[in-house]
Amino acid sequence: MNSNFPIGDLVCGPPPKGAVAATPEPRTSAPSLRKSVVAWLLFASCCVGAAGRAFGQAGSQSGAQTGTQSPGAMTNEAPAQPAASSPMPIANQAMLYPGEDFTLSAGDLVAVAVFMQGDYAATVRLKLDGTAELPLIGSVPLQGLTVQAAQNLIADRLRTGGFFNQPEVTIRVIDTVNGSVMVTGEMRAQIPLANERSLRDVLLTAGGLPANANHTVKIVRPGVAEPIVVDLGPDLAASSAANFPVHPHDIIQVTRASVVYVLGAFSHQGAVPLDQATPLTLLQLAALSGGINYEGKYDDLRLIRTVGTERKVIDVDIKKIRDGKAADPILQANDIVFLPTDDMKAVLKNLGVGGVIGLVSLLYVVRSF
Repeated sequence: MNSNFPIGDLVCGPPPKGAVAATPEPRTSAPSLRKSVVAWLLFASCCVGAAGRAFGQAGSQSGAQTGTQSPGAMTNEAPAQPAASSPMPIANQAMLYPGEDFTLSAGDLVAVAVFMQGDYAATVRLKLDGTAELPLIGSVPLQGLTVQAAQNLIADRLRTGGFFNQPEVTIRVIDTVNGSVMVTGEMRAQIPLANERSLRDVLLTAGGLPANANHTVKIVRPGVAEPIVVDLGPDLAASSAANFPVHPHDIIQVTRASVVYVLGAFSHQGAVPLDQATPLTLLQLAALSGGINYEGKYDDLRLIRTVGTERKVIDVDIKKIRDGKAADPILQANDIVFLPTDDMKAVLKNLGVGGVIGLVSLLYVVRSF
């Protein structure tokens, strides 16, 4: 069938009058779309890395405060031990061994035992006539004998009676009416004392000065208005002042040693006790505090020292001290060591390695647009 309509006009012919030509939609190029997606992914990874780092720090701080640890986590640090505290002396509490020169008298409460013979043990009080009733051997006169002489006498009675071949008798004085010395403060003990003894002997009998004890002790003596102050120096064994005589009924006060305070970008902050026997330097303090954190300003460490009633700030470059380019200062009592934090380092530390890589990649992609 013939038609006067040209087929070419039907397919490709011009539009009729009044018709509006459709505007072609713009097409997004594939490379630009890929760049946008990569940029958004990098930005999201950056945010996730920072958030994960923040949550991890919060969780570790919470665990440190509550003392909890995630299951399966391993650590090289020893578990925290509770602060050691000696019990307060109470009535009839066993005293420490008073020494061989302690003289027994009526009213003393003693514990008698034989070494490696658990069946033989007795706690008796000397009668008014100075005798003690002991198992197997009966009444034994101990009035006026020293602890060593009393041990030898009881051992001889047990041996001659055929009860033991070579008994080793020990006597521990639990209570005495002759007198004793009380040690209070960082050391808590009650030392039986009938005669005069040196301060060194009393402190060593009590266990020796602990590391956190001050080497300047006070002795409160009945009849003396003011306490007697004795400076033992750094070494108790070699101190001539440790020969100071101690009398019965004296009270020896041992206070806590001075401390140094640590603040700022250290792993552990707080007070560090000073051992008077060994000087403490700045690098040693940094090691005791767990080391310096990454965000610390190494060249801006501040040593705050109290001189009289004034405080002086001493600027120290701990990096030079670590490298041996500056002297390592010896710290004094009540020094405050403060290490400020570098803001940029703190941000990088909070982001973590993944966050830093994501941030660098994001900047690179943005610059390539």
